[in-house]
Amino acid sequence: NSNIINNIRLWNEGPLKQTFGQLQEIRPYYEFNNIDVDRYQTDHGLEQVLLSPREMNISQLPDKAQTWVNQHLVYTHGYGVCMSPVNEVSPEGLPHFYIKDLPPVSTLSLTLDNPQIYFGEAQTEYSIVNTGQPEFDYPKGDTNVYSQYQKKGGVALDSFLKRLVYSIKLSDLNMVISSLVTPESRLIYDRDIQTIVSKLTPFITYDKDPYLVVIPGHLVWMIDGYTLSTRFPYSEPFNGHWNYIRNAVKVTLDAGTGDIHFYIADPKDPIIRGYAHLFPGTFEPFAKMPLALQDHVRYPKGLFSIQSKLYSTYHMTDPQVFYNREDIWALPKRAVEGNSAVGDAYYMVTKIPGETQESFVLMQPFTPANKSNLIAWIGAKCDREDYGKLKVFKFPKERTLYGPEQIESRIDQDTEISQKLTLWGQVGSRVIRGDLLVIPIQDSVIYVQPVYLQATNGKLPELKRVIFAYRDDIVMAQDLDSAMRSVFDTQRTSSDKLQPNLSEAKKTNDPFNSKLSALKKTFFELKKAASQGQWAEFGKALETIQKLLD
Repeated sequence: NSNIINNIRLWNEGPLKQTFGQLQEIRPYYEFNNIDVDRYQTDHGLEQVLLSPREMNISQLPDKAQTWVNQHLVYTHGYGVCMSPVNEVSPEGLPHFYIKDLPPVSTLSLTLDNPQIYFGEAQTEYSIVNTGQPEFDYPKGDTNVYSQYQKKGGVALDSFLKRLVYSIKLSDLNMVISSLVTPESRLIYDRDIQTIVSKLTPFITYDKDPYLVVIPGHLVWMIDGYTLSTRFPYSEPFNGHWNYIRNAVKVTLDAGTGDIHFYIADPKDPIIRGYAHLFPGTFEPFAKMPLALQDHVRYPKGLFSIQSKLYSTYHMTDPQVFYNREDIWALPKRAVEGNSAVGDAYYMVTKIPGETQESFVLMQPFTPANKSNLIAWIGAKCDREDYGKLKVFKFPKERTLYGPEQIESRIDQDTEISQKLTLWGQVGSRVIRGDLLVIPIQDSVIYVQPVYLQATNGKLPELKRVIFAYRDDIVMAQDLDSAMRSVFDTQRTSSDKLQPNLSEAKKTNDPFNSKLSALKKTFFELKKAASQGQWAEFGKALETIQKLLD
């Protein structure tokens, strides 16, 4: 299960967004608005990544630079993305980058031929492109690189009447009187994704979390659309209102051109079929979506959270048990800044028990109502072949499995871990404990929680420790590999660990194999001593390693 282990998410969106901002915003007018979770095929196979577009925020320009030309003709677009694997960390505790810098540098086969972002989540001001004023593209040393918009997005200002109409609409006379605006210029005014899709299809409700997809030559936004109703018979209302929801629409929007497509994701939904007949040509079959984009379709969290909350009651199929509400489940709680909050579902690359291939899954654990132990988990498949399939796994009730809240409590009660975390939080640093992930592997469950350290006056969180729990063991180490080795090595005797190597040494009668086995054993002892702060044992192990090497 190495691919599952290698895809365990050690970076949380909050700390990573701050780190991206400190390392990769480059200039004050750039901004990482949101961190998106997705998966890509890399040299390591199916790999989960975190990425964020570098959007333009002209409000961060200096006051003297807040001119009409700068706001609407020069600083017109964002540029490029940052992408990091979820589990790789530098020795300094910083993320490893697959895509970074300006212009974008990629270590993957993905190329960003068109990194300009004219449409996004933070684009609020209108822009006039292809004018007599070159557009700022990206900074390069002490100078800037400029470009001209060559695509067909927006509205062509090819007549005085159009310029007059839009100057009235936008309450801006400069559009008419400026000599920089030419007949070849184009006006881009609706640039926020939510605004665009809501204006085009106001009868669809859209998810609040659009995400960016990097495909060869393009940056494309994807957003999920829902059809809702309050009149579905024999159905319980959610939040006291509508009682029917379907993820009927998938929308793609090119970040450079604004080219938009509405795809029917649920052809069985009668509401979207009705809208498709009312507005012919608006909706396309899902099969027409390019395969490169189909590979990045996700099951939406908005729908999944509703299904999870309702299923916590409706999983009961025995009428008597259901009537008495004997087996109600609850969503587990997690600690956030010292307060308790309901844990969100999370995406992960894992192998569903009973299957042989890893897949991208949206997962939600459950606990019994008013209790904290783990009782079940539900997963939604996101990959194209099995998209939308929901799997529920129930744990045996005769055996207790720790839930997230119990693991959090056990971490707080661990004298070594709590002592170190308290000490770090008192010396000008702030300790940030990340999301506690419950990760099923075959018929077992492991728990992983990253720990970040951030200077009190700084905004650069660094990943310094990883807490790992399995069964009754909880350890905190410098990285996930060390933590896992520490747990599993303590569950085996030293003779069990050395027997294979010693047996091989006896068979070959080669002293080198014996010394190599001893060297490996001492090296793991050294790492364990370092992770636990046992410096006397660390020194002894280091001396032993030196003797073996000599």
